[in-house]
Order: sequence, then C-alpha cells, then structure tokens
Amino acid sequence: MLERFLPATISLALVAVGTTGCKPSLNYSGDPDGGGNTGIDAGVSVLEHHNHPSRDGVYVESALTRTAAGGMHLDPAFNATIQGPTYAQPLFLDNGPGRQDLIFAATEQNIVYALDAATGSVVWQRNLGAPVPLVHLPCGNINLLGITGTPVIDLETRTLFVDAMTTPDQGVTKKHLVFGLSIDDSSIRPGWPVDVSAVVTSPVQFDSAVQNQRGALALLNRTLYVPYGGLWGDCGTYHGWVLGMPLANPSSVGAWHTRARGGGVWGPSGVASDGSSLFIATGNTSGTTIWQDGEAILKLGPGPVFNVQPASYFTPNDWKYLDDTDLDLGGVAPVLFTLPGPVPASFVVALGKNRNAYLLDPNNLGGQSAGGLFSATVTTDEIITAAAAYTTLQGSYVVFKGRGTNCPGASAGDLVAIRVSSSPPSFITAWCATQNGAGAPIVTTTDGRANTIVWSVGAEGDNRLRGFDGDTGQVVFAGGGASEAMGNVRRFQTPIVAKGRIFVAADNRIYAFRP
Repeated sequence: MLERFLPATISLALVAVGTTGCKPSLNYSGDPDGGGNTGIDAGVSVLEHHNHPSRDGVYVESALTRTAAGGMHLDPAFNATIQGPTYAQPLFLDNGPGRQDLIFAATEQNIVYALDAATGSVVWQRNLGAPVPLVHLPCGNINLLGITGTPVIDLETRTLFVDAMTTPDQGVTKKHLVFGLSIDDSSIRPGWPVDVSAVVTSPVQFDSAVQNQRGALALLNRTLYVPYGGLWGDCGTYHGWVLGMPLANPSSVGAWHTRARGGGVWGPSGVASDGSSLFIATGNTSGTTIWQDGEAILKLGPGPVFNVQPASYFTPNDWKYLDDTDLDLGGVAPVLFTLPGPVPASFVVALGKNRNAYLLDPNNLGGQSAGGLFSATVTTDEIITAAAAYTTLQGSYVVFKGRGTNCPGASAGDLVAIRVSSSPPSFITAWCATQNGAGAPIVTTTDGRANTIVWSVGAEGDNRLRGFDGDTGQVVFAGGGASEAMGNVRRFQTPIVAKGRIFVAADNRIYAFRP
C-alpha cells in the first residue's frame, strides 16, 4: 500500500465572516488553532496540514483575486535554501519572535528549519539525528528516511511537534522519536523526545523498523496525535497506529492499532478532527478473512479509543477484494465539511485507490455497506493524495488529484472536482483540469466564497504551480514563464498561503509566489 470537516454546528458559509485577509473563522469553542488552545490569536498562521483540523485546505486571502492570480510570479526577495528531500508541508507563523514572520520546513535529512518569511534566510535550524539509509530498511522508497509527515504547531506552548525516523548507529537501530521544539529558538521541550518503541510495548510492540510516519500530526484537547503506516512494499509485521501524547505528560502514551497486520494510516493529511472526535483512513490488511479495521474510515474518541460499532466505522462490502488487490481506501485521509443551507449537512468524504469516492455521515458512518450515503467511480486511476473541500456562490466541491470520469464537455486531465449535494446526498463531476503532476490541491478565496481558486503543483511532473477557477476549472494561472519553474517537488506536496503569497516546498528550496 502506498502511499475536513467543520463541526456540525458550523458551515463553510461561515468562512465569509472572517476578517478579510485573515485566517477564516472556522474554529469552535474559542479555539484558534484547532488544538484545544483558547485565547491565542493565530492571525494568518498555518499551523497544520491543509490549514485546519478538518483538512479542508481552504485559505481566505483578499489579495488573490482571479485577476491578480494571472500575474503570479516568484518573489525575487525570497531565497530559502534547505537540505532535502522534502515531503512535509511547510508551516507559517504570523508575527513570531521579534514580530518576524517565519516559515517552518522539515526534511528527510531530519532537519527542521525556521526561515525568515520575508527573505528566506535561516533564523534557526535543528538537526534531530541521523536519518535511516534505504539500504538498512527491509523495504521502502525514500532515501534517506527521516521526517515525512507534516508537523503541527501548538501556539499556547509555542511548540512545534514532529516525528523523526532516526538511527544512532548507521542504520542498525531504527527509532521513531517524537520531538517538541520551541518555535522561538529550536530548543527541545522538557519531556521530549518520546522514543515510540520504548513506550509502546503492550498489547503489541511498536516496531520502528517497519513503521513509517507519513500522515500529518494533529492536536486535540491538549493531546498530540501521531498516525503511522508501514514502509512502501508492506514488509514486516506493521500495523496502522494512532498514538495520543498528552502535552502535559508526553510519555504517558495512549495507543490504538489495527487488529490485523497492515491497515496503515497512510494519507498525507493524517488525522482529521471535528473538535471532539478524530477521523482516519486505513489501508490494506493481510492474513485475515474477517474485517479487522482495514480499508476503512474510522471515528476515534480522544485517547485515542475506537468503539467497534457501525456508527464509528465505514468499510465497503468489497473490503477483502481491496485487501487482496492493494486498492486501499487509506491513501487519502478523510475530508470533513459541512454544506451550508437552512439545515446544514455535514459529511465525510473518502477517496480510494479503487477509484471511488464515498459520502459518509460523520455521526453514523454506517459500518460495512456498499458505499455509505452515496458512492461512485470518479477516476480512471488510483487516488492517492490529499483532497480539499470548499464552497462558492455556485456550489460546494471536493477536489483531488486523479484522471476524472464523466468530465463535462471536452475537459480532461489529472485534477478532478466533484460537486456535492445534500438532498439527497450525492455528487457529480463538476470539472476536470490538468496540473501535470502528483501534487495535492488547496483553495483560496477572497472572502470565504468569492474568487475561489484551486491551486496545485505538478509535483514530480513539470513542477509548476497552477491555479484553476473553483467553479469551472478554467486556468487562471498557467505556471508562469521560464523563471517560475521550480526544482523537484515531491509527490503529494501541497502549497500553503499567507499574507498574499503562496509557498511551495521542493527538495532543497522553499519557493514563494506573489501577484
């Protein structure tokens, strides 16, 4: 196997009440960063994967009108050099130490950088230990293997949390260490790092040698959640894991794992949350003839804990076929969202390597069924990416990387948007476009609904940033000229947006685009 959800009481329509140019008001319980923190002004900070716990990938940015987007170009004042490869999404801190905006990047070299967001110069960097060479892993496709999953920032404690795959002895011993770093000076917080293999020993031993950490980390109610899958190639006795580390006592780890071997939590967006529960997608299991947590969307309680009841999971009727053919449901993390209307309708969308999209009820996932509330084949190829969800004046959409089916008119390509309806729950293909690569899309809007633009990168393709009209898929930024070509951008990489600029992480550089 390889590789959003607003709370039910808040709809995407509420994005429009956010202050123009600031992070949209998508929070609940006075929680500015989605991590259970109150009273902290996050401004336009990007503290986690796809900008929100829902993993919707929506950014409110007044400067990025469709007209302005046509003039995007590299910011000549920004020159940020890092040591990659880089799979993790960068993060952004608004008004950091000394009122300085910062970009954070984490690479497979196990280096975490804080960069001046205006110039790209290094403010600090921290090496978290030697990464593991591929030759010393039982399988895999990343060399060197260090930091893969996107970190998360807790503003209340001013801490960046990240998992690093390390070796103290040139690859003989492998350790997953979860660090808490000061965002001000990179110092390691007391109680961190946590050696996962040392603290997770029962009822199943966590084996760092066969587990990889690719899904984004998440915060909920003062607990850090870290998801794990296996290595490319499905070698060894690995499981899908989600660990819960209380910020006040990180070594007191709560742990959930799939009952069967496999079932990795692979999706780049990792753990999604509605503010009270956690949602994950699991991949293929092996060695079982009865369903044991694989090929599923699971709703976990804080801890994490899993109540094995139909309301708390969805798996397709053909889960065993998906297992046997490696057509995972787990390559894309759940996206949580709410359709506006007189009675807002909340959904979970799941996307699989089996080319299907599924609409699910977050309050009753439905157990084993043919396809949840609604399902359909939406691509001709496997879906392995991070999706985004957004609402415009014309409708509500989910967009993802894939070669679409039933594309309207003469449209085609490797980026698909489906339009979602709530009565009855259903979707149709709204548009298809070409991004020329394997990047994961995000969305900008000037006020929550107007001027919606889908942005994505032709990762491991032509490595160009492109923008598309959120309603039609029409190209609004075609990648720019020769000077706008980027170096190698890794698959599944996703841009971020802050203060009128779009930032993209490539192997050895962070790029900044502006109108």
